[in-house]
Amino acid sequence: MLRTSALLLLLLAGLWLPFSAAGRSDAPAAVGTIALSALPAEARHTVELIKRGGPYPYQRDGVVFGNYERRLPSHPRGYYHEFTVPTPGAANRGARRIIAGGEGEFYYTADHYRSFRRVNE
Repeated sequence: MLRTSALLLLLLAGLWLPFSAAGRSDAPAAVGTIALSALPAEARHTVELIKRGGPYPYQRDGVVFGNYERRLPSHPRGYYHEFTVPTPGAANRGARRIIAGGEGEFYYTADHYRSFRRVNE
């Protein structure tokens, strides 16, 4: 009985982890910067496509990016949209993306949303 109670207590305590140091932070992770000229050629081309309004080569280009991991500054849903940056030799969309913000800013990720760098034009 004691063992079951202790396990139950640990499980319930785990529900409060978001409020502890071990849990998720409400602040976005630090976002570095990168010059537009330093991006891979495919990423620079994707930025130009976004500025022109397309056409986009992938069906999912332009979908809302939810920022669920909170790695970008917090904004209401629909503020960010994602666009594929083609990866030469990849058989699928690959891991590279440009995220466009509602105020015209761009973020680049080469590792499928694990890290971002704001693009300086």
